[in-house]
Amino acid sequence: MKQEELARFLSTLSGTPDRIWQLTQGLDRKALTWKPSDGAFSVLENVCHLRDIEAEGYLVRIERLLREDRPTLSDLDGNKLAREREYNSQNLTAALDAFRTARVRSLTLLKGARPISWQREGHWDGVGRITLEGLLLKMIEHDRGHLDEINQLVDRLAERM
Repeated sequence: MKQEELARFLSTLSGTPDRIWQLTQGLDRKALTWKPSDGAFSVLENVCHLRDIEAEGYLVRIERLLREDRPTLSDLDGNKLAREREYNSQNLTAALDAFRTARVRSLTLLKGARPISWQREGHWDGVGRITLEGLLLKMIEHDRGHLDEINQLVDRLAERM
């Protein structure tokens, strides 16, 4: 991966918490917890999900890929976490702050990775073989998916009002 590309990817990831903050400004509790259908996440559930997947998923995977030889990386069940942790009862500001903190830790590790480290690999349950570079790309894809979902929810909420 070229340095310019890496810098762009890391910048994209560092901007996610601010994008979420911008999207959620002015939303009241009812709007934050509204779900368009059963099985869908609310805005608040998306943020809590991003927090937990960052702290307990991506950060742990980055640490292990950098430290261990070919680690087995566990997958997390986001829907199960949402139910068990009752995401819609949580505080948006606290969840977003915790997501930001975990993301900064992930980015610090990624920025400090040596060029050769980007090809370190492990096995991610349910995904298969993955390198540190591949994990970075998964993080970007995951962020984009949730940002798109939050955008759509905010748009639908605006239409309803």
